[in-house]
Amino acid sequence: MKIDVVIDKLTPCLVESSTGKVLQTTFSLAAEHELSTLTGGWLFDWTSDELRTTNIYKLLIEGDDTIQGLVSTEVFRGAVYVHLAESAPHNRDASKKYIGVGGHLFAIAMKLSVVNGFGGYVFFDAKNMELVKHYTEMLGANRIRTRLHEYRMEVSEYNAQKVIEKYTLEGDLNVE
Repeated sequence: MKIDVVIDKLTPCLVESSTGKVLQTTFSLAAEHELSTLTGGWLFDWTSDELRTTNIYKLLIEGDDTIQGLVSTEVFRGAVYVHLAESAPHNRDASKKYIGVGGHLFAIAMKLSVVNGFGGYVFFDAKNMELVKHYTEMLGANRIRTRLHEYRMEVSEYNAQKVIEKYTLEGDLNVE
């Protein structure tokens, strides 16, 4: 799976595009029934067998159960691997309802990394070179030269901490 979520802006909360109103967010693990009922323009099959062993977190606006974005993560050999991240259909393109979803999804993965003792370090596979440049600019990510994936990237502990500091991440990582 390749990450192709666009990070429009790093914002502590989501911002309503039409009004500029700042809205508090929360996140938690997505239930299987929530994923199986996603309709209307989601790009990925969030019930895919490839994602069965991962933790899928949903981003919500506080007090509203509408999913604003999803991120699939896996604790993997001293880091968190981000399998997939996607903004909800209503949060993509020029007509997006809320600004800041993509950055929130990565910040959730980075916070999971911190909670697991990895300092925020995450890695993921970008979809193309254009996104490699985008993630370098927005997250401070670096491309890793490897045979495993042409566009594998990492966010160091230092850069992850800078991203995490921008967010008021309230939620349940469900980590014991």
